[in-house]
Amino acid sequence: MTAGPPLLLIEDTPSLQMVYCSVLTNAGHAVRSAGTAAEGLAAFKDSGANVVLLDLMLPDRDGLDLMQEMLTLRPEVMIIVITANGSINRAVEAMRLGAHEFLVKPFDETRFLSAVDNALAGRPAPRRSPAPAPGTAPRRSITAIAAPATAAVGTSFVGSSEAMAKVHAKIRSVARSMATVFITGESGTGKELCALAVHDHSARATGPFIALNCGAIPTDLLESEVFGHVKGSFTGAISDKPGAAEAADGGTLFLDEICEMAPALQTKLLRFLQTSTVQPVGATKPRKVNVRIICATNQDPLEAVRRGRFREDLYYRLFVVPIHMPALRDRAEDVIEIAETALMRFSVEEGKRFDGFSPEVAALFRRLPWPGNVRQLLNVIRNIVVMHEGGLVTPDMLPAIVADDQPIAPLPAALAPSQPEAAAEALVGRPLAEVERMVIEATLKRFDGSVPKAARVLDLAPSTLYRKIDGWKEA
Repeated sequence: MTAGPPLLLIEDTPSLQMVYCSVLTNAGHAVRSAGTAAEGLAAFKDSGANVVLLDLMLPDRDGLDLMQEMLTLRPEVMIIVITANGSINRAVEAMRLGAHEFLVKPFDETRFLSAVDNALAGRPAPRRSPAPAPGTAPRRSITAIAAPATAAVGTSFVGSSEAMAKVHAKIRSVARSMATVFITGESGTGKELCALAVHDHSARATGPFIALNCGAIPTDLLESEVFGHVKGSFTGAISDKPGAAEAADGGTLFLDEICEMAPALQTKLLRFLQTSTVQPVGATKPRKVNVRIICATNQDPLEAVRRGRFREDLYYRLFVVPIHMPALRDRAEDVIEIAETALMRFSVEEGKRFDGFSPEVAALFRRLPWPGNVRQLLNVIRNIVVMHEGGLVTPDMLPAIVADDQPIAPLPAALAPSQPEAAAEALVGRPLAEVERMVIEATLKRFDGSVPKAARVLDLAPSTLYRKIDGWKEA
């Protein structure tokens, strides 16, 4: 390493301070550390540090205030702020106030050292590496070794709405237990992130988190993916392979789209839950594992049971602690908080700097229905950051699919008559299911088959409407 002033680390948790210092020292950096804002400011003044790693949660002073004082004293200093999951809004605020980069706990060693090296070189952080593929153990984070048990919930659970406050509270309550968690919600609401938050705040946080999408794997391969196989058990099995259940030993197995699981495999999953043993395809003896199960679906699981698609006994075995992820349209001002956070994060990844959203864009974001939920919003923000150089986000910078926000016209007279009593009289004598279908089909026709727009008018979740349509096709 090139000789120069030491890095300054301001972190009040002794165990984390020790871990960070060890990683930095092993990488060849000189480090000076402090445990309070007062000690940190004194060290900053006499050390000449060009890079400061600053935890925003300090016992004697707000980290943002300390950062601003440091930047006032020496505007050229590069400050990397460190924050817990639930405080990401403060990290975004720090970036607005002049921080060079932010790190959200837990982060891995590569990410940590990359941020430091980029700050020393005065360049923005590179783009993040992709997440580990399902079925592979994630890299162990350097903060997982000693992270405080009181860390807040959920890196991507940005937002202060009442709906999300209930989700946060439920995660905190259930995380430390071994109870099975069943997460429901529309596609794109963050069900896997919810599962990861439960894992991260459990006693299994240092163990593996293995995610498996039951709807994305061919039925004939799903058993092998879940329970593994031994060499020669079927054509193509050229070696032993542990399944997701065994790979998650000591940690958490997340089964996404659980209602898409084949009936035969549901029976084996029930046996696994009852015995805590797995038997790979072709094996003669079962193996004991210690796994916590979290599952999720974008369907109504009880409706799947009623229709014979999901075993009733498995449903009651899994549906112990339900957590429902609210749709983005039901989260009030969260859409702006999420958009601002994503804009800042993606800007850092792409090496650009944006100055927020114009009032017109913010107003548009508030009134859009976001049928794809948070996933759709993040894709829109990513598009903006990739396709433009920076500055204030204005309507002309939005992807066409969002900018073309056509207001929904009122329903036709047949569905919204001036004399509701007459309309009701015309429907008397028809089965309720038939009336429902008539209204839905007429609404879909009015909006050229657009399920999201019809769902808005009918005050239904798009996923509910899709299920009803699928049910009619099968009838």
